Amino acid sequence: MAVEPALSALTPGAFSGTVLRSDFAVFDRPTRSGKRLVFLDAAASAPKPRTVVDTMADAYSHHYANVHRGIYELSEDATGLFEAARGKVAAFIGAPSKREIVFVRNATEAINLVAYSWGRANVHSGDRVVTTQLEHHANIVPWQQLTAEVGATLDYVAITDDGRLELDDLREKLGNGPKLLAVAAVSNALGTINPLAEIVKMAHEAGALVLVDAAQAAPHMPIDVAALDCDFLALSGHKMLGPSGIGALWGRRELLDAMPPFMTGGSMITKVTMEGAEWNEVPHKFEAGTPAIVEAIGLGAAIDYLTNLGMDAVREHERYLFERAWPALGEIPGVRRFGPNDAETHAGVISFVLDGIHPHDVATVFDSEGVAVRAGHHCAQPVMLRYDIPATTRASFYVYNDLDDIDALTSAVRATQTLFAG
Repeated sequence: MAVEPALSALTPGAFSGTVLRSDFAVFDRPTRSGKRLVFLDAAASAPKPRTVVDTMADAYSHHYANVHRGIYELSEDATGLFEAARGKVAAFIGAPSKREIVFVRNATEAINLVAYSWGRANVHSGDRVVTTQLEHHANIVPWQQLTAEVGATLDYVAITDDGRLELDDLREKLGNGPKLLAVAAVSNALGTINPLAEIVKMAHEAGALVLVDAAQAAPHMPIDVAALDCDFLALSGHKMLGPSGIGALWGRRELLDAMPPFMTGGSMITKVTMEGAEWNEVPHKFEAGTPAIVEAIGLGAAIDYLTNLGMDAVREHERYLFERAWPALGEIPGVRRFGPNDAETHAGVISFVLDGIHPHDVATVFDSEGVAVRAGHHCAQPVMLRYDIPATTRASFYVYNDLDDIDALTSAVRATQTLFAG
């Protein structure tokens, strides 16, 4: 009888994730199980390549001073590195100018900035905002707070059984004339890749601005805000091989110029008197206080790493992994998968449940096999409610993953089922 080869014996994708693992010190670390680390939780936060860690250590050791304030060499050096990182973010997402890049702590803060600053100046009683049932809580709760505060209405676009947005429902919601549509490029809970170009066009034709939550897209596929024609875009550094505590908001310059500041204090002013204050220009107007200087430099190093790989190649690699992981899981009895079943509209994130076993128990057994996955509602409880489940197990791939990791994933599934069958 013919024996099927292990997935790891098949031809690799755009590059070798196995080879790239040597760029990440975390894979040198032994696990409690004694097995090699199989990290499948990039959707939560990704490991950092050595070049990012080394760049940050060098910045702290040899280039650190406060930025924009000192006229001495060390401060000018730090400012140059900090602003170069801003330029790298702009180039990475196709922004027309680095002055449209506002450094924040993460995508959550970026969305809250827009909800607070743009939202409270433009959304009023009787107005509408639209988001979707597919969103992370960070793209729901700020709009709930805003609309409740001003007396506006928040509408939710429904999702299909296979985890796609109901575009007819979106058209209906847009027909009510909302001020803003807030939508994720990629679902963190299901891996759904939304048809953003079509969605943005629909929203603009309805007179709505569009905020894109790109926290799950920017690390994994090319982003071009100019081609996309959105109005705001949020991203997090820690999901794209950069440090935590740094992210970015991109906004159209005319929108950012018109928005009041989100926080006040140092750096974001040009003049303060006893009678009042005058604001600094964008982006500094939104960057009160001493910024995350070294974290921004680290984000720049992460962008360099991804750019050297090529974002088209990153997307191709993860698509290759998905095309093998999705059917491999589907062949195991008792595994229920969620989200679109085609690689065109599904990123490298697979959510699933094992019949009769709680996802938290699944993740615990997986850990004993050296496989790190996320279990829970993934800060997307409306998605769980849609499918009438409390949680899922989520495996998410990145550049350091390869087919041997998918072999480990499926082996962990079978080990878990065997344990609970006993």
